[in-house]
Order: sequence, then structure tokens, then C-alpha cells
Amino acid sequence: MTGVPASAAGGPSGARRVKGPASGGLTPASGRALAREARDRAPGGFGGGKARRDASGPEDVRAAASSAASSATSSSPSSSEDTGIAGTAEAQGSTRAPRGGKIAAAAVDQASVWNIANLLTMLRLLLVPAFVMLMLADGGYDPAWRSFAWAAFAIAMITDLFDGHLARTYNLVTDFGKIADPIADKAIMGAALICLSALGDLPWWVTGVILGRELGITLLRFLVIRYGVIPASRGGKLKTLTQGVAVGMYVLALTGWLATLRWWVMAAAVVLTVVTGLDYVKQAIVLRRQGIAERKAALEETEE
Repeated sequence: MTGVPASAAGGPSGARRVKGPASGGLTPASGRALAREARDRAPGGFGGGKARRDASGPEDVRAAASSAASSATSSSPSSSEDTGIAGTAEAQGSTRAPRGGKIAAAAVDQASVWNIANLLTMLRLLLVPAFVMLMLADGGYDPAWRSFAWAAFAIAMITDLFDGHLARTYNLVTDFGKIADPIADKAIMGAALICLSALGDLPWWVTGVILGRELGITLLRFLVIRYGVIPASRGGKLKTLTQGVAVGMYVLALTGWLATLRWWVMAAAVVLTVVTGLDYVKQAIVLRRQGIAERKAALEETEE
């Protein structure tokens, strides 16, 4: 029996010895300790000993490793799928625009109103009242004040040449510029013409023809804008330049042959004003007819 004590083997005398009162120096506690030690050393019998665990250890380890590998293999698709879902969610989160992005973009667009082209337009608007005060200072006939008024008018006309060019070249076109630029143009020219006519330097009919044409063409453009845009012609640009030169010469207190020259320049400006105005009317009529014809054709195609 491999030296196993009778008390550990479960014999009657061993049982009585363990359960009975202490004898031979054994106590109940020491007896239970010996019984546990005997079970651990036994190769079988009680089924839970250390020897059984040691004997079946390598096979159990291999079985456990195989089971763990199979379970890992069976769970890998789901884990990959979870990883893919998480990666997709992360990618969507990274590409999704942050909340308030449109508001920030709108703020940037609003800030772009303060560009160099619009600042020049604002300067031209501010020069209008300054020009009027300088023009009418000291009765409106002082050559020194008229010279200052000419300087303000010249600055306004020069900025008119540059603000539109800058806006188109550097993509600085804004809704404010589209509205404020033509208003500034008409305001400075109208103020100069009205002041000159009020002072008796320029006939009122000239002022009426020029201002009537400018306001009429502006209104006409708004009426046909749903059919298209009337582009600025070379004649219109030449008209603007001629008007600026003529009015500038009238603002200055010129005498002699320069006074005669300014009359001819103003006459050329009036002719160009009328001719280009009629050309704009013709273009507006053609543009409106084309727009109506295109709409009718589109409507017929839709009905078919």
C-alpha cells in the first residue's frame, strides 16, 4: 500500500483514531492534516488530489490551449467586425464637420466684406459730403477751395477705377460691393453735376441728361436681370472716363483756352452718354426677347 497509513486509507481503526480522543500525541487537527496530505499524495481513489492533477497536467494544458485557440478563432470574425465598425465610426467622426462649422464659415464670409476693394468704395462714399462742402465753401467761387474739391473728386474717380479691378482680380466680390459700388459712382458724379449747375457753371439740361441716363440704365439692368446681365461695353467705359475728365475740368476754376476745351470735352461726354444709353436699351430688349424665347422652348419640352 505504498506506506499509506491506515488512518489515511480510511480503515476503521484509523477512523476511530482520528475521531477519538487524542492518543499517541495526535490531535483532531493534526489528524485532518494528515488525511489531506495522504489524499494529495494518492494517485487515485479520492479524485481531487495533487497527484492526479500532476499526472494529467500536460494533457490538460494541451487541451486547454486547443480550446482557447478554437474559441479565439471562432470569436475573431466578430472582433474584426467590431474593430471595423469602430474604425468606420472613428473615420466618420473624424470627417464629420464640427457643429457650428457653417456659422464659422458664415462669420468668415462676413469678415471678408472688409477687403481693400470695399474699403475703397467706402472711401468714395465718404468723399461725397466732403466734396460738396469743399465745392460750396466761401460761396463756391474761391479757386483754392475749388482746387481742394477737385482733389476729392479726382481721388473718388481714381478709386472707382481700382476697386472693381481689385475685386475681380483677387476674388473680392461681395454683395456689399455689388450694391455700394454703383451707388458711390452715381453719388459722386451726381453731387458734382448738381453743384456745378447750382453755381451756374453748367447748364441744368446737361445735368439732367447725364443723371437721367445713369439712373435709367441702372433701373433697366434691374428689370432684365432675370433674363441675364448686360455687360459693360467699351463705349460705356469711355463714357465714364470722358465724364470724369469733363466734370473735373469744370470743378477747377479754368480760364482762357482751357475753359473752351472743357466745353468740348463735356460735349463729347454728353454724346457718349446718349449713344451708350441707347445701346444699353437695345441690349436689354434683345436680352429680354432671348430670355422669353428660351423659357417658351423649355416649357414646350417639359410638356412633351
